[in-house]
Amino acid sequence: MGSRENAALLEQTENAVRKGRAPREPRHREKPYRTKGSADILKPSLGGLIGKYALLLAIFVIMVFPFVWQLSTSFKGNAEDIYSFPPSLIPSAPNWDNYAEVFRTIPVLDYARNSLLIGVGTVITNVIFATLGGYALGCLKFRGKGIVMAIFFSTLLLPGEVTLTSQYLTVKSLGLANTLWGVFLPGAIAAINVLLMAAACRMIPADTLDAATIDGANTLQRLRHIVWPNIRGMVSVVALFAFIGSWDEFLWPLVVLSDPANYTLTVGMDYLNSTFGQNPRVIAAGTMIALVPIIILFAVLQKQFFKGVEEGSVKG
Repeated sequence: MGSRENAALLEQTENAVRKGRAPREPRHREKPYRTKGSADILKPSLGGLIGKYALLLAIFVIMVFPFVWQLSTSFKGNAEDIYSFPPSLIPSAPNWDNYAEVFRTIPVLDYARNSLLIGVGTVITNVIFATLGGYALGCLKFRGKGIVMAIFFSTLLLPGEVTLTSQYLTVKSLGLANTLWGVFLPGAIAAINVLLMAAACRMIPADTLDAATIDGANTLQRLRHIVWPNIRGMVSVVALFAFIGSWDEFLWPLVVLSDPANYTLTVGMDYLNSTFGQNPRVIAAGTMIALVPIIILFAVLQKQFFKGVEEGSVKG
């Protein structure tokens, strides 16, 4: 605007204030500068939208198709061809004979009980010790903390097969070979879980913990009232993954256990591969028996799992 227009607008405003009225808006206002197409920056193009959904569909097929094929095979009879192309995912005459054969061949319920005992114990110890270790590494200051963190990170670089022999010799020297305790002990606490809990504890403001200490809160009180509410999301992640890892473990129980009465479900299912090597339908049924409990567990707890992750952020 020019100086005359500004003076006229100022005079109009002063007159309106004297008369008790609100000043009128100027007729001509400068529009805010906006680049061409700026309103559509966050809106994906049609090609990008199609590409995104095509990628998601491809990932879905790659991840889900093997499970669907195994499930379909487990319900097919001996007369049906399971290797036809394109694959037929709907059995012509679905039946439960393959599942019945699995239960007749191995004691599924006994093996499932052994796996459940080890899985529950692994969840409890990982949650407790990983929380305590994560609190120490994430919130406390002590000498050698960097060395401890380096040791934890270095253990992640080694595959489990490298330490298999040393673990077996340790378990055997403790007299725990061929026992469920021997299967449970090496997985009682995982380095990755300690590091995950340490990362979650590190997000808690130090001023909050210092204020609680000044108010007279001891370590257990700080853990209960400050740390725990802010790491529940990570605790749910650790608990779920610890159980799934324990349930799906195959190599270590196979090395430690020699008595079939102590077999876990995954080791027991391997017996089907040697007995029914010529009948993949029974093997597929055994695979479904071992896999379905995990799917049901995650389907039931997924709401609490994702809710816990969202609530894991530090509250102000």
